[in-house]
Amino acid sequence: MSQLFEPFRLRALTIPNRVWMPPMGQYSAGSEGPAVGVPTDWHLAHQGARAAGGAGLILTEGTGVSPTGRTTPYDLGIWTDAQLPGFQRITALVTSLGAVPGIQLSHSGSKGSTDRQWLGGKRLGPEQGGWRPAGPGELTLADIDRIVEEFAAAARRAAAAGYQVVELLAGHGYLIHQFLSPVTNHRTDAYGGSFESRTRFALRVVDAVRAVWPDDLPLFARVSATDWLTENPSDDREGWTVDDTVRLATLLADHGVDLLNVSSGGIVPDARITVGPGYQVPFAARVKAETGVPVAAVGMITEPDQAAKILANSEADAILIGRELLRHPTWPLDAAKALGAEVRIPPQYRRAY
Repeated sequence: MSQLFEPFRLRALTIPNRVWMPPMGQYSAGSEGPAVGVPTDWHLAHQGARAAGGAGLILTEGTGVSPTGRTTPYDLGIWTDAQLPGFQRITALVTSLGAVPGIQLSHSGSKGSTDRQWLGGKRLGPEQGGWRPAGPGELTLADIDRIVEEFAAAARRAAAAGYQVVELLAGHGYLIHQFLSPVTNHRTDAYGGSFESRTRFALRVVDAVRAVWPDDLPLFARVSATDWLTENPSDDREGWTVDDTVRLATLLADHGVDLLNVSSGGIVPDARITVGPGYQVPFAARVKAETGVPVAAVGMITEPDQAAKILANSEADAILIGRELLRHPTWPLDAAKALGAEVRIPPQYRRAY
């Protein structure tokens, strides 16, 4: 049987297969009043369909740890207990369908307070329902302490909501990545300058979350392996590199991270890159080979044979199927059929398989 449909164990949790749905922003949460940040029927249907379609792990999209930690006013949020019932509906459904529910916790930093992508993603001012976003350069030491605690409080709520995996968003230009990258971190105190100082905030967040997250459940981190500056001959700025990611991977593992979701980009929106099928897989493969830390690969992985080969070549431990899973919610079931693997099929779908 293909490794793609073998169980994967992390700490005391067994994920039934290695085809996972990554966090993908839906910008469909309530934006004001008691509904702010709360999942809607859209989220329930979106995640339930992919769980029924055979994905082993369903990761809820980037969820703000505070109101100003969201990217848009329509992002999910988990900063108050009043938001929990909406998340509990999701975890109950995903679990009932045989998949594992996970959630990505995020803080947007300076890239926050924008409109939804399909409306252009323009910056919103406070008078338009937005807020004043702040990145590493604007945050005081007290602000940093507060945000670290907000991540911890969000992890506590995630456990109360029934999630079995927490992923910290430390890439894609979000706040943790803004601290990591020299492009956006110009601080001159203990949180800026050297690699050790620029990684300090990330490690504090990991420590705070690991301290409250159940010891028998895994903690993930999504990282951007590179800012795509070093690889860009037309840009001479110093950015975050793959070498930096390899160093960070060991540190994160030492602090209790169990798996890295390895992506790329996010700091520099106009970075010129050439993409093709599996273009980010070599980053995951290098982290895995040089550190031994479990990794998940993502990025234009669309074919069953392609995904199976990545695992067979020990380039990753799991595969995250994103946009293809939006187009094709039953991709895991169809991939299993194509590869001759036995998988859980909802009884309602068995006539089709």
